[in-house]
Amino acid sequence: MQTKPTDHVLGVPYRVPRERSRWPSLGLALAMHLGLLFFLWVGVHWQNTEPVAVEAEVWDLKVQDAAPPPEVTTAPEPTPAPTPTPPPEPEVETRPPPPPPVAAPEPKVDPREAEIALERKKAKLKEEKDKAAAEERRKQEAKEREEEKRELDKQKQKEKDKAEKLEKEKADKLEKAKKDKADKEKAEKAEKAAEEKAEKEAANKKAASEKAAKEKKAAEEKKALEKSRADNLNRMMAQAGNGTTGTAEKATAPRKDSGYVAALTSKIKGNIAYSGSTDVPGNPRAVFKIEQLPTGEIISVRKIKSSGLPAYDSSVENAIKKSSPLPKKKDGTVEREIELIFEMKE
Repeated sequence: MQTKPTDHVLGVPYRVPRERSRWPSLGLALAMHLGLLFFLWVGVHWQNTEPVAVEAEVWDLKVQDAAPPPEVTTAPEPTPAPTPTPPPEPEVETRPPPPPPVAAPEPKVDPREAEIALERKKAKLKEEKDKAAAEERRKQEAKEREEEKRELDKQKQKEKDKAEKLEKEKADKLEKAKKDKADKEKAEKAEKAAEEKAEKEAANKKAASEKAAKEKKAAEEKKALEKSRADNLNRMMAQAGNGTTGTAEKATAPRKDSGYVAALTSKIKGNIAYSGSTDVPGNPRAVFKIEQLPTGEIISVRKIKSSGLPAYDSSVENAIKKSSPLPKKKDGTVEREIELIFEMKE
């Protein structure tokens, strides 16, 4: 059974593969031994060969023979000694090149070990490939986890933003509700204040109308009283005129119109604004002389008698000036000058 290269990676113990045919390996081993023996024989034979001696003779081309001497008739000159020949250069011994180093015999390789080494190499390559694939998967998983983390963070941020938005909307609604409530309370307060003001104005108006009615009633009573007094006075004067010897001028003297005087006094008293205390002894009385035009417009006001209270006198004078124009008589005429009496406790 042949073991797969990845068995040791997966934790399975390594097992030697089954031996195949031996003939190819035996032929290869025989060829290697024959080659080795041939190289050994060549090396030994080459080392036993004697080197061939080489002799060389060197000639100097610059050395030449001397020229023959000229003939002399008298006496022959002595023959010069021959030039000595230079000794030959020593022979150069040429040595053969050193033999090449003998290659060491290659170790005997077991084919089973080669297959095991190949299987181990394949297994190592497979392991490295698996490690690279695992590293790539790890990087891919890390990248996916990072993407998931980013998506989760993005989702959390969206949820956070949504929660903040909802919280803000809730706070805005609460603030709006508070504002609406405050505006409503303010409107209710304003409406209540307006109602109270209207009620107060109505009460003041009612009080003023009641006061005016009372003043009118008092004026009418006073007018009736003055009329009764005037009637009584006229009757008494008539009786006195009939019983005594008075002059005609006294009997026909002009008399004041009590209704006209009451109308003037009533209008002026309606304009009196006295804020002082009325808790005084007696009934203070102020007398003023008024001069007016035929239209009832007041020309001048003059105090004839003081009530003893300057504040009351001043308020009466201001009321007289404020009442211009004064009412007229029934016939449409007015009195040019008239004196009016104003009592504080009437």
